[in-house]
Amino acid sequence: MDINSIVKEVTEEVLRRMGGASGGAVDGDLSPASMAKYIDHTLLKAAASEDDIRKVCDEAKKYHFASVCVNTGYIKFVAEQLSGSGVTPCCVVGFPLGAMDPESKAAETLNAVNAGAKEVDMVINVGAIKSKNWNLVKRDIEGVVAAAKGRALVKVIIETCLLTDEEKVKACTVSKLAGAHFVKTSTGFSTGGAKEEDVRLMRQTVGPDMGVKASGGVKTYEDAVKMIKAGASRLGTSNGVSIVEGKSATGHVCINCGACQRTCPSGNVVITKQSY
Repeated sequence: MDINSIVKEVTEEVLRRMGGASGGAVDGDLSPASMAKYIDHTLLKAAASEDDIRKVCDEAKKYHFASVCVNTGYIKFVAEQLSGSGVTPCCVVGFPLGAMDPESKAAETLNAVNAGAKEVDMVINVGAIKSKNWNLVKRDIEGVVAAAKGRALVKVIIETCLLTDEEKVKACTVSKLAGAHFVKTSTGFSTGGAKEEDVRLMRQTVGPDMGVKASGGVKTYEDAVKMIKAGASRLGTSNGVSIVEGKSATGHVCINCGACQRTCPSGNVVITKQSY
């Protein structure tokens, strides 16, 4: 069966089941501190200085985040800063548009892995998706997976805000066929970020054994909990510190005072059963 037939078959099946879509498995603890293991602490701004990157690395080490995610120009520096900490050096490739040729993405990936990257978040070729050129989409991802050579996990950013539900399902399906380890919602540099319904759809498409990363607009503890309940196994955010400190949209910080029952005395935060 060729790739177009496989993609068509999987897409039809997932779309048939969409009404009953559910999230992924969630462990019992959804307290603010437990969010750390999900967080890729991210700084991708063009004007980020070395001091800015060092600060992000220090925060990641303090709170034990999953990774620090930066542009490839800083990945060697980040790998050095994180050495021995247990926090993973992560970088983006083909960022933020994904519109370059597969060979360029593969070359950038190889350079990044040689510089110390252990995770690579690549941007999918959205134009190829819109052209229904699934062979090119698959070849693009396979090139990055091959360049990582088992030394780094590969996450595919599908840029959900630019895709229809059908295209999201197809993009996730091809990512899985190409050997990627995660699919990811967004760059955070396009027209929108992560949505619960997209995370849920992606999780249903790839199944329980592949990672799903929610990225873009995950700013608060409440946002983080929603994405994890929808099926996210990783969160890309520059607000990791606020999340693990339990800050709500109002800026209130939960101090585990124990005075709450079903609601926080301040009225500012959502209480989860596992918090107390």
